[in-house]
Amino acid sequence: MRLEIILSGFGGQGILFAGNLLALAGMYQGYNVSFLPVYGPEMRGGTCHCTVIISDKEIASPLVLEPGYLIILNLPSFLKFLPRLKKRGLALVNGDLVKSEEIENYSELIKGKKIVSLPLNTLAEEVGASMSLNLCALGAFNGLLEIIPEKIFKKALRDMLGKGKAHLFEPNLKAYLRGFEEVKKLHRT
Repeated sequence: MRLEIILSGFGGQGILFAGNLLALAGMYQGYNVSFLPVYGPEMRGGTCHCTVIISDKEIASPLVLEPGYLIILNLPSFLKFLPRLKKRGLALVNGDLVKSEEIENYSELIKGKKIVSLPLNTLAEEVGASMSLNLCALGAFNGLLEIIPEKIFKKALRDMLGKGKAHLFEPNLKAYLRGFEEVKKLHRT
């Protein structure tokens, strides 16, 4: 098993935190992991991204040119990374910032790829955690793939936040669970 994932969005949406958390949870689950943040000239409001590899084999390089998976939180990231997604790859897209008509405009790019669009901002707001749409995205992603048990994810989240930000554990967990539940609800219908 080898998952190559690019997470991308605006600076300030918690992309690097989410990528680091996903890698840590994968490591706690016993996988080999790689986390590669990309630091460019972006600041809050610009786009940023990171790559995460989760594998049951050794990882020779952290570089991901054609990911099998995308977690996309904004339109510029959708336009930048969708062409790189492998055929039969999966893109989880924030439907609040990448509207369905925008996705349809790129029908040639999405041919042979699976796009799952969820209103991640809205879902995070529903649980009172509007700043945690990144965790909502991780919950949805894990709901699609089911690679990290909830108990392992909770430990990774607690460790990432540390004592200084322990008060953020519950809102972040609520956002994660909301994303997870929404994906499961979609697949039941």
